Amino acid sequence: MNAPPKIVPPFTEETARAKVQGAEDAWNTRDPERVALAYTEDSQWRNRDEFFSGREAIVEFLKRKWARELDYHLRKELWCFTDNRISVRFEYESHDPDGQWWRSHGNEHWEFDEESGLMRRRDASINDYKIDESDRRIR
Repeated sequence: MNAPPKIVPPFTEETARAKVQGAEDAWNTRDPERVALAYTEDSQWRNRDEFFSGREAIVEFLKRKWARELDYHLRKELWCFTDNRISVRFEYESHDPDGQWWRSHGNEHWEFDEESGLMRRRDASINDYKIDESDRRIR
């Protein structure tokens, strides 16, 4: 499995945008092992009300996530960046096993290791609401 391209801090607008696009592309594969390669071995996460660390925990979290968020598709947008940190706004749509579509949106704050360029901290705040399939914006 190939690791994502190495982009290390300090970020420029161009490299910050590349990090965001790389994250969007990886998450849209819905491949937990591939996504986990972008994080340090001891990466610290907060996702909604869950707190955990390490690649193994990331993989297990993503497996659970994509088992209940079916046909998941994500868009990320650079919000701001400085030195070794990036903040993004995101929105994704998915449906649950019963067929109910959801739109989820929020913000993530990322902190990167200066040498490896891997994310060592991810802090995500997310809100969800029901939508009709006809209201989908992301396909």
